[in-house]
Amino acid sequence: MRSLRTLLPLLLLASSVLPAAEVGWKTALAQPDGWYATAAARTLADSVLLYQTPVGGWPKNTDFSDPPTEEFLEDARMDHRAATIDNNATTTPLRFLARVLAAAPDDRTRTAFERGFDYLLAAQYENGGWPQYFPLQKGYYTHITYNDNAMVNVLEFLRQAARGEPPYTFVDEARRNRATAAVAKGIDCILRTQVRNAEGHLTAWCAQHDETTLAPAWARNFEPPTLSGGESVGIVRFLIGIETPSPEVRAAIEGAVNWFSKVKITGLRYETFKDADGKKDRRVVPDPSAPSIWARFYELGTDRPLFMGRDKVVHYALADIERERRVGYGYYTTSPSSLLESQYPKWQKRLEKAAAPVTKATGTKKPAKSKP
Repeated sequence: MRSLRTLLPLLLLASSVLPAAEVGWKTALAQPDGWYATAAARTLADSVLLYQTPVGGWPKNTDFSDPPTEEFLEDARMDHRAATIDNNATTTPLRFLARVLAAAPDDRTRTAFERGFDYLLAAQYENGGWPQYFPLQKGYYTHITYNDNAMVNVLEFLRQAARGEPPYTFVDEARRNRATAAVAKGIDCILRTQVRNAEGHLTAWCAQHDETTLAPAWARNFEPPTLSGGESVGIVRFLIGIETPSPEVRAAIEGAVNWFSKVKITGLRYETFKDADGKKDRRVVPDPSAPSIWARFYELGTDRPLFMGRDKVVHYALADIERERRVGYGYYTTSPSSLLESQYPKWQKRLEKAAAPVTKATGTKKPAKSKP
């Protein structure tokens, strides 16, 4: 493979002549199937390829519809050019390239897709987890990262590719097999990191877990080791998508759902308002008719909603942390609601139906077939 120093002049030339894409990056995965065979899709794909890093992944917080500048390509700062799975990086470019390949195959795009695919496989820890950055960066970035659904996004992508679901029908058998193995390891990691309470009951997950001990771990100053009322939802939804769940997976789902039911908050409304100075702020106010909400952080051992600002001091009320964090971070969520009210009941019914299918000829029960 050519070195970045060798490729850089070519990348800079390409980025200087490539026009901005007609479809923005935010809507790049929301187009009709036919669009991905158009010249506009090709323009966007060319721009995405320019942003791919030498290790095969993509940086985060980047508008890939706007071709990179010379300054961007020459800047190798960790938070600027490093490959990561944070904030939908790498998985979203791969999903886009897959749709382009399914509509209009070409060798250059396929090579880029396969490099990105292989990057995700290489980034996985032996214990089944994924760090936020790979190659590894010092600090909390090395932790197994459930935060913002980073690891779940990778697992969902690999599972769809392993199953050969559209648009991943072009993925070769060897990579599909490797993806199947990676997903199995990821599921094992999820089961091993699920936190048990003092009574031994399964609960939920922290937004990040230590990559060695698997214990809940710190991230930023306002992201302490706690049980997550947000990220845990994405994990359970992924587990629900397993076609033939093991008893251990079923127990994990049941334990998490029971925990969500236990810690839901009723009678409070989470709202945005303007303070006396006309500045945006957030608060919770009493409201008996408000739908259930959940805290982003629940204290380990007590399940008490916990709030922490940049000073790293524990508080038990949203009003006690600084306004900048109240406005700039989501300390409450409603995401468990749809899980409890819709997805979990549907999962239960699916399992009940699969447990004892009836043959048309005799009306007798037959065992359900196992599926990966």
